Amino acid sequence: MIRSILTSLRSPHMDVTLRHGRGHVVRILERPGLWMTDAQLARLGADLRAVAATTLDAGSLTYGVFADDRSRMSETIVTLVTTRDGTPVAFNALAVMTVETQPMPVDVLHLGLVMVDPDARSAGLSWVLYGLTCFLFFTRNQFRPIWMSNVTQVPAVVGMVSQMFSDVWPQPEPDRRTLTHVMLARRIMDQHRHVFGVGEDADFDEDRFVITNAYTGGSDDLKKTWEAAPKHRDALYNDFCREALDYDRGDDVIQLGRMDLPAIRRYLTREVPRTAIFGVLMAAGFVALRRLILPVLYWSDTTRPFSILRTAKDTGDV
Repeated sequence: MIRSILTSLRSPHMDVTLRHGRGHVVRILERPGLWMTDAQLARLGADLRAVAATTLDAGSLTYGVFADDRSRMSETIVTLVTTRDGTPVAFNALAVMTVETQPMPVDVLHLGLVMVDPDARSAGLSWVLYGLTCFLFFTRNQFRPIWMSNVTQVPAVVGMVSQMFSDVWPQPEPDRRTLTHVMLARRIMDQHRHVFGVGEDADFDEDRFVITNAYTGGSDDLKKTWEAAPKHRDALYNDFCREALDYDRGDDVIQLGRMDLPAIRRYLTREVPRTAIFGVLMAAGFVALRRLILPVLYWSDTTRPFSILRTAKDTGDV
């Protein structure tokens, strides 16, 4: 883990590797489409498709990381879990959406597509796939709150998001819906529905935050029946989804919440195993240290221009 951070210290994008238990390795790659070579990107895409092939026909998925488009990978943060021999077993493709709002744009992290090899579903990977990347980016963002979004019809995921993040709307026992929730949802549906594979013919019920007929934009094979959708251990979330969504038509709920200090406390105390706490905190510490060191490296690099500022080597007159 330390070596991977130090070797990428000059890069503005995160590339972090850490161990998970005795059998798995986790690698977090920020916007790989911006810095990976074609060969590296092809290998990453092959790993993602290998995981998807264990659960469904990946060839029928045509959005996000399966779009064979470097620009899509330039807007994605990939969390890839492999065995020690390099066999991919799970991934999370978390999208970065820049939402045009006033007075300035807001970056929203979309939880995106999560897939796990059925043989690895008992390996305790949920805290890695759903929260670890968010935690590291929250740390790098100097503990400033980050807006999160989630589009799903799976009760287990609705419950996980409701319990992990703050100010989540909607959920069975919701906090107050704010104008920010409404404005962000409107902008996401207007500008970013391709991120989660929702077609233009899908409608958005703003009162309930439900997307009707959602599986027509490349995510068709992810549509589930009520019986097949994984349930949450708390029946409250199962009842909520069964009442709010039409599974025959193919509805999704869009949830918006925030990663903030209370959410981080819940994540570390409820989700992360005690045996993994030290490794997670070390990863966060190195990410924060990298954030501090990188400007110093840039400042001392005489080959790097700074907008209208130039180094003495560039101008020759300072």
